[in-house]
Amino acid sequence: MRVGILGPLLTSAAEIRGARLRALVIRLALDPGRVVTTERLIDDLWETDPPENPSAALQSLVSRIRRQVGTLIVSHPAGYRLDADVDAAEFENLADSGRRALREGDPARAAARLREALALWRGEALADAAGLAFTAAPAARLDEMRLCAVGDRVEADLATGVPGAALVAELRDLVAAHPLREPYHVLLIRTLLADGRRADALAAYERVRLLLADELGTDPGDDLRAAHMTALGGGAAPVRRDNLPAGLTTFVGRSDDVRRVSELLEHRRLVTLTGPGGAGKTRLAIEVAARMVPVAGPDASALVPDGVRLVELAPVGADAVAAVLRNTVGPISELADRRMLLVLDNCEHVVEVVAELAEQLLAANPGVRILATSREPLDLPGETLHPVKPLDLAPAMELFADRAAAVSPDFALDESTSGEVAAICARLDGMPLAIELTAARLRSLTLPRLAAGIGDRLLDRGSRTAQRRHRTLRAVIGWSWDLLDEDERTLLARMSVFAGGATPEAVERVCGADLDVLVSLVDKSLVQASGDRYRLLESVRRFAAERLAAADAEGVRRAHLAHCLEFAEAADPLLRTGEQVRVLAEVDAERGNLDAALRHAVATDRRAALRLFAALTWTWIMRGQRREAAEWAAVLGAGEPPEGLELEHALCRVIDPAGRPGDAPRVLRESDRPVALVAWSLADGYGGDVVDQVRAATAGFADHRDPWARATVRLVRGLVMLEFTPGGADAAEKLLDEALTGYLQIGERWGLSMARYWLSLALENRGDSARALAVLEQAAASAAEIGCPQVLPAPGMLAVRLAQLRGRTGDLAGARAGLSAAREGVERTGDVLALARIEHALGELARRRGDRAEASRRLNLAVGLLDGLFAPPQFLSLLEVEVCRSLELDEGRAWARSALDRAFDDDIARAAVFEGVAEWCLAVGDPRRAAILLGTARRLRGIEDTADEALRELIGRCAGLLGPDAFAAAWNSHHGQIGGEFLD
Repeated sequence: MRVGILGPLLTSAAEIRGARLRALVIRLALDPGRVVTTERLIDDLWETDPPENPSAALQSLVSRIRRQVGTLIVSHPAGYRLDADVDAAEFENLADSGRRALREGDPARAAARLREALALWRGEALADAAGLAFTAAPAARLDEMRLCAVGDRVEADLATGVPGAALVAELRDLVAAHPLREPYHVLLIRTLLADGRRADALAAYERVRLLLADELGTDPGDDLRAAHMTALGGGAAPVRRDNLPAGLTTFVGRSDDVRRVSELLEHRRLVTLTGPGGAGKTRLAIEVAARMVPVAGPDASALVPDGVRLVELAPVGADAVAAVLRNTVGPISELADRRMLLVLDNCEHVVEVVAELAEQLLAANPGVRILATSREPLDLPGETLHPVKPLDLAPAMELFADRAAAVSPDFALDESTSGEVAAICARLDGMPLAIELTAARLRSLTLPRLAAGIGDRLLDRGSRTAQRRHRTLRAVIGWSWDLLDEDERTLLARMSVFAGGATPEAVERVCGADLDVLVSLVDKSLVQASGDRYRLLESVRRFAAERLAAADAEGVRRAHLAHCLEFAEAADPLLRTGEQVRVLAEVDAERGNLDAALRHAVATDRRAALRLFAALTWTWIMRGQRREAAEWAAVLGAGEPPEGLELEHALCRVIDPAGRPGDAPRVLRESDRPVALVAWSLADGYGGDVVDQVRAATAGFADHRDPWARATVRLVRGLVMLEFTPGGADAAEKLLDEALTGYLQIGERWGLSMARYWLSLALENRGDSARALAVLEQAAASAAEIGCPQVLPAPGMLAVRLAQLRGRTGDLAGARAGLSAAREGVERTGDVLALARIEHALGELARRRGDRAEASRRLNLAVGLLDGLFAPPQFLSLLEVEVCRSLELDEGRAWARSALDRAFDDDIARAAVFEGVAEWCLAVGDPRRAAILLGTARRLRGIEDTADEALRELIGRCAGLLGPDAFAAAWNSHHGQIGGEFLD
């Protein structure tokens, strides 16, 4: 189906009747093929005056449109999507295609595309929704694109030889309608010149010059002045003084580099762009130089008025450098009075000769400046280096999108493609050449297939027309490899075993290298240095790995495994001390190496693999990486334990969710390894209830010599006492306070965060939300110090509880802001359960601010996300209670019953469920059942009184309705569980 918005709304199916219906279709057509959220649509369609139930009203509009034109609009859990081709999108594609054709020297094709684009316009863009605010910006943008397309079409007509007389009338109308639009005046002057009317062209310039002065107080821009000069000279174009090649593609992602290099050249006479092959040194140099090219006349550059000359050195040997330079710029002796810029490109293979000539040039010719590109410095006095680094992710993705659209016009960088494009760019280390070569493969591969196979095709595909050394990444790197000596090649090949870089000590130990050789590889841009770490770009690492001799490879990999094992075993105990922040940063930096070493060990050395697994277990616990730990545990826990590694094997058996633990719990209990205290937190449990599990797991650690182990015993016992032991609140708080004191003495942030998290829950259990929030904010600060705010104690839970407590203490705006930030992080990880927790919290916030429709929408989203997914029963029960609160009273009973029917051992969560259902019972006129639920909840919480004002008010209302005796009888009438049948 087609939808037209470049004029009155038009669909290929039928006329859509109703102003609001047309506005909805137009709004969706502005994002064709993409989901527009319900809240965005409501805001745009009703602005400041939404209906009482906006979600229902929006659904009604969609239903009415479907009755008129069929399934034009597709529903989505988050909103709606238009399933149609839109003329505005087609116009943009055609206009862009026409402009590219014009810039590429094909005016006939450009004119055809631009005419086709402009023919799509039937009137004012978005005309049927012109009164709504959401149309202002896109309508202005589309109109601006139309005006640009008209100008491009006229320019294309001129270039194809359309007589000037045929265009003059049209252009006079255009400049009359848009008097301050300089490009139209430029075209008018050029058209008059093409028609042989130079006097009229000069008069046209004078008119616009006076107009700009009168209206804006400005002078004509560069293009107008250039057109004027052409008219004055009888059609002679300004003379450029350079030999730079014209760019065939757009220049993307290096604006900061261009600015810095340009500034350097204003104050320095020798600037060298360094970086690995494929980083874009040559393109950057040409772009900088092009901005310095002087134009004849009063605009001539004051810095290099004698021009810019490019000296291409890639194809020549050392003995031919002087001749190439002389042929390009003339004899050096004749440059003494010249003020010019020389671009010496690709110096690395003739660096010594170039350095000598550059020194002579600069000494003898004070007006000459040199911009050199090389994979290593020239090492001359006064040389300023500008490293050309890989692109950051955002400009890398922009470059990929630009080159992808060139070979696949339907490609667009949007929500559906950004994840895979980001993964590709990250895998390519942000290297421009690698990105361009990879994007070109979209001619024959889909984006998912390209992303999945990027590693296999990284080195071997490229452009037929590029210089031989730039046709493939293999050729680019091979060019640098051929310039290395034997020691440098050996070290580069051996460094390929490192994944993610290494310290100089690690390089020396694993590779047996002289550090001077490492420094030499850094100077030649084959090794990247960042602080005290050295790494290979992925393309270089793969190339080097191919050169690692088979006889040498196994020994290097064994040395790498030994180094990683030693590092991990030394780091493990320090992660439970005050050294935690520093050591965790070191472990994070070595993550790629540790994973690679573990993979190699699993394949070749089971004993080493089990030791390394055990040394990494605590890191997985801290980071909440349950899935990763379970995957390795499943592999390593099979079979019998090797002699002397029973504990390491037991850790695997306990953590593997699909395995049978056997006597592994006993082995852990009898060990004195502190990590055994909490290894069960990565597992699904190993028999018995949680209280028995924890009692057994902690029995041998209460008086352990390690202060971290003693504090953690109290933490684990405290949280179990709080959540799973009826009446255990006071004892739990005492244990958690002792744990917090222990962690404070150590300075260990994971423990501080966890102890404070559960202490805040204990305070919340007492109804003291303000103190609970203060303690929880301290927990979040501790978690942030070790980079774990999103995963402690489980993904999304810290952010959700912070938001809930802020909402309960009146800070609704702060609660929403915190959840929005948390949602962004969770969406990146794809954790559906955490996303459901956030939607649940957003629903509660909406209810608290009185927006029942928004609350219902958010909660329904949470319910939908959990469809078919395992979720903790206490969370499901709390979610159902919140849904009950958001509904009309007669609709809430089924949700309340379901919440009561769920079985789980978490007493605090059970109490919250009872209190929520009690609120509903009182609302439907049943204070007796409400009192029974409230009394049972109080006993589950294990407290005498509550500081929660809302709960106190609820209890007071029940007591007032029942009277003292009936209230007391109901309050004390029930102990234990209450199921859904209680409401019958």
